[in-house]
Amino acid sequence: MSEWLVLTLAMAAACAVVLTIVVINNRRIPEDDDPSETPDVIEYMTMMIGVVYAIVLGLAIAGVWEARSAAQETVRQEAQALHEISARAEVYPQAVRERIRADVDAYVSYVVEEEFPHMAEHGELTERGRELLEQVRRGVTDYQPANDFEGQAYQPLVDQVAVADDARGARGQSAGETMPGVVWFGLIIGALVTVGLIFTLQIRRTGRELLLAGLFSALIAFLLFLIWNFDAPYGRGISATAGPFTDLFPRLTD
Repeated sequence: MSEWLVLTLAMAAACAVVLTIVVINNRRIPEDDDPSETPDVIEYMTMMIGVVYAIVLGLAIAGVWEARSAAQETVRQEAQALHEISARAEVYPQAVRERIRADVDAYVSYVVEEEFPHMAEHGELTERGRELLEQVRRGVTDYQPANDFEGQAYQPLVDQVAVADDARGARGQSAGETMPGVVWFGLIIGALVTVGLIFTLQIRRTGRELLLAGLFSALIAFLLFLIWNFDAPYGRGISATAGPFTDLFPRLTD
């Protein structure tokens, strides 16, 4: 099912539930009821709870967005390091240079075509990807420089392999969901409480009040969906992509 369809259904369901409860409650109100008798403390508590929940939602959205941005930066660092390995191998003999570049190309192709879809589905890296990166490492470290010129390029190449390995490890750590279950529990309970406080203010069935109640509950549903959508940096909606790999190695995606 499309994620946007899920969002539409969730927002519509939230509006429908709230409006249904409002209509049912309104039918049970006695004729002599006076809405102006709502205690001022209730209005104050409603306002404060709404403010606190808005802050919590803002922090949650900022947290998952930062995690998503960090995941994308990790992909960029890994792709850039591999690109540097392929470029700096130019100083080596042709056979060595071609072997290193072939290993890098094989790893990049696998990451783009196989590992990213696997991460999106399972939230983890693959053993095959680790083996291909290890093959790149052996291709770089096993060669013994034949002269000073090649020797000056050797250590930077080894360092770039280490950068790529470190970035790959960070990519694996951020592959799953970032929000703990207890945080989701608090967000959902907070949403129920915040929306439920609408009824403490004795909302009526006027068009304006019904519209505001529906929009408010739809907004809460949208913000929760936004957090859920960003929660898995590689797995949902606006997720981190393999774009840096395809940008730096365009020949592999033609």
